Amino acid sequence: MKWLKYKENGILKVMSNVSSYKIIKTNGTGEIVEKKSRFIANVFYVENQQQAEEKIADISKKYWDAKHNCYAYVIGVNSENTKCSDNGEPSGTAGKPILEVITGAGITNVLIVVTRYFGGVLLGTGGLVRAYTQAAQAGLAASEIGEKIFSQMLTIKVGYNMINGVQYYLSQNEIEILESRYEADVSFDICVKEADVERVMDGLTQKCEGQIEIIKGDIGYY
Repeated sequence: MKWLKYKENGILKVMSNVSSYKIIKTNGTGEIVEKKSRFIANVFYVENQQQAEEKIADISKKYWDAKHNCYAYVIGVNSENTKCSDNGEPSGTAGKPILEVITGAGITNVLIVVTRYFGGVLLGTGGLVRAYTQAAQAGLAASEIGEKIFSQMLTIKVGYNMINGVQYYLSQNEIEILESRYEADVSFDICVKEADVERVMDGLTQKCEGQIEIIKGDIGYY
């Protein structure tokens, strides 16, 4: 088994081979109505359990007059920290369906809180499961999903005569220049998938006919 090192909250950790994982890039809110009951799903990116619990408390205050604020969250590169709550709904009809929407989408570091305003009509267990599932899906649909990829930071140093060649190579390989510095030489900071680092370094070296310095930086999920 190959082991990878990554940084989480500034701490270097080691884990089994996970090249990438999906996260919430932009929080979103979705809503459905089922037999006059309103189901409002708020989706959040969270990095740890404390953040998740704080968001749950915030939603409970915001929707203080709602009958239920049910939730589920998944945290960790390996989705190792999960929790869900029915918040007064019949067991297994709210928190678990929300959790299954998250796991089905393959997203981590995410919290979904579904608030229900009761409309006066009982939905039954099957109806509740469908409603909470659809609300969670609506919340995710309203959110932007991104990806964290196990990558390495590289700093490229070249002479001014090599700028065009470097920029062309990076563009052809769909590698973004994160920062440029124009001093005695030119420095470009880039982020490359860990699996592609050696190939990119060799390609840049060939493109510049060896007139290049490449410094390896931090490795982690970016």
